[in-house]
Amino acid sequence: MKNILVLCTGNSCRSQMAEGYLRLYAGDKADIYSAGIQTHGLNPKAVASMAADGVDISHHTSNLIDEYKHIDFDIVLTVCDHARENCPYFPTKAVTIHQNFSDPSKVIGTQLDIDEAFTSTRTLIKNWCQQIVSEQV
Repeated sequence: MKNILVLCTGNSCRSQMAEGYLRLYAGDKADIYSAGIQTHGLNPKAVASMAADGVDISHHTSNLIDEYKHIDFDIVLTVCDHARENCPYFPTKAVTIHQNFSDPSKVIGTQLDIDEAFTSTRTLIKNWCQQIVSEQV
């Protein structure tokens, strides 16, 4: 069983979406964790967007990377440039994979604009997670 960490800035949206899809696609082949270099709390729009695609992340929590320093990760995924550039060092033999996704929580506009941003980011993360599991897990 592999240990996979998804890292983002605030562990509220993109990393939470990735955690949800990775749990779905990896099943019992991996333990999936997500964390941030800060915690911003679980974004309700991310929860709603994932629910619209049949994935329940409402029970997830927003965690700091420091909480997982004791885990020997096999794969560390960064889903935003800020986290990749500012992640505190912790020793690991993990394969690191980076993909920057735009932050839908930063979109300003109509409700439709915001919903479309969440759907677009969710779809990109979903496809990326399918690829990660097929190639790495």
